[in-house]
Amino acid sequence: MSWFAQAIIAGVTSFVATNIDDIVILMLFFAQVNSTFRIRHIVAGQYLGFTVLIAASLPGFFGGLVLPRPWIGLLGLVPIFIGVNHLLNWQKDENEVQTVSDELNSSKNSSSAMSIASLLAPQTYHVASVTFANGGDNIGIYVPLFASSNLASLAVILSVFFLFVGVWCYVAYQLTRHPVIARVFTRYGKRIVPFVLIGLGLYILIESGSYQLLPSFR
Repeated sequence: MSWFAQAIIAGVTSFVATNIDDIVILMLFFAQVNSTFRIRHIVAGQYLGFTVLIAASLPGFFGGLVLPRPWIGLLGLVPIFIGVNHLLNWQKDENEVQTVSDELNSSKNSSSAMSIASLLAPQTYHVASVTFANGGDNIGIYVPLFASSNLASLAVILSVFFLFVGVWCYVAYQLTRHPVIARVFTRYGKRIVPFVLIGLGLYILIESGSYQLLPSFR
């Protein structure tokens, strides 16, 4: 498999795995369009908050330029740990998602035209702050992913990320218009996340050659 295809797959899987909960929060925001938010506030806020998360994760890439790749690859243990933690707290995570889903079903939704002048509204920063505050797992996953990437792969991964932010906003908006689909998605979507995170961690460990640090592989 080419490096380009590998970078796309890594970008898609890491984004989806770290943003399943974000799509639920976005659904809640979109359900309040016209009463509290406008569509432009939510989209701009999501991009702003996600950009800050990326900026906070980029030191991992620069660290990867200095440290040997096998040692950097050991950071792949982080997403494995997060995935196992999600498995151990499965019921708690499901209860949190169900609470948000119930709040969503009692709200309204609508649409609004884009206006550049209002992108700096307080609602935009509110969405951005929630996106960033909810991004602890994102940083934990992105730092080792960026550290194990070269410049070309990083560019592809970031392009996938920012494309999927828009896709996520669109999907969340559409789901608010179909409560039944939204309920199924929020209930079962997070069940695959732990396994994706564990797989991503193993990918980072193998891709970086971290297994070479084990005595039997020397």
